[in-house]
Amino acid sequence: MNKNLSEIIRFGIVGCINTIVGWAVMFSLYNLLHVNYWISSAANYIVGSICSFFLNKYFTFTSKGFSKKEIIKFIICIGLCYLIGYGIARPFARWILSSSSQNLQDNVAMIFGSVVFTILNYLGQKFFVFSSGKEGEAN
Repeated sequence: MNKNLSEIIRFGIVGCINTIVGWAVMFSLYNLLHVNYWISSAANYIVGSICSFFLNKYFTFTSKGFSKKEIIKFIICIGLCYLIGYGIARPFARWILSSSSQNLQDNVAMIFGSVVFTILNYLGQKFFVFSSGKEGEAN
């Protein structure tokens, strides 16, 4: 199987696991506990990011070694993908669904934000976070 295709499939498997767990946290906080949009969506990525780091590092991108630099790059990647994905999604959903309730707008925005986040996150992890870690690096 093509290495890139295999990588995308593994990233998808990790993403499915993180999505199920993260969405359970996010939608429970927002819809059941009535926690605001930003905290609910951020909790999704705080919970999933720790698991995602290790699964993507060793399972998806087979990066060897362990470095503080890699962790910092991962945090930057997750943070930027989150801000861009959810920063775009909320105004877009409010514009498209302007006649709908804020609750519906925010739920749609959280789903759309997850999609944008996932695409950006794959690219960020592949080309920024784990691109140089294949052979391992020191602290």
